[in-house]
Amino acid sequence: MDDPPKVNILLLGDSEVGKSTFLGKGSSSHDPKTPIPRLRDHDQPFIFEIKFFNRPYRFSFYDTASPENWTLLTPDVIVLCYDISTRLSLINVQRIWVNEVKRLFTVSKELPVLLLGLKRDLRSEDDPNGIIYPQEGYRIAQEMRCDRYLECSAVTGELVHEVFEDICRTAAKSTKDEGGLSEGGCVAM
Repeated sequence: MDDPPKVNILLLGDSEVGKSTFLGKGSSSHDPKTPIPRLRDHDQPFIFEIKFFNRPYRFSFYDTASPENWTLLTPDVIVLCYDISTRLSLINVQRIWVNEVKRLFTVSKELPVLLLGLKRDLRSEDDPNGIIYPQEGYRIAQEMRCDRYLECSAVTGELVHEVFEDICRTAAKSTKDEGGLSEGGCVAM
């Protein structure tokens, strides 16, 4: 039997936006009371073997906020992450992270780029200047020419498994001839 296709998924974003917590929750049960496993940077890549399209895939997730750690990677999908409760993290995605991706990963194969809003549970009406509503995240994803806009909360478990599955499905498609890019622009989930 053939080895499953290996797919590299790179999560980028500022420190403390929730990338590791998301990956930890994505690997655990659906029960929000289950503690989130503590993932350590030196344990990377975080490997998940999942079946899509009736075949197994090996997804290697890399999570970093440091360009020194990811410049040698060859990702198949890039997920730009920000904290929904911290506007500066979204501004940094727009001004820093997307430009680094364009600078370092301009290769012959177009990469699917997803925008992921994390810490959905911290969206609060108490701070009108810091609130990033889904409509704004989606609009920014469109402006940055991302293929998808997603958001979830690892702490409550809200949409984590749906987002994790959507990322993996996009990554699995990136191994096919037609690639993982969405048709017609950004898709919201």
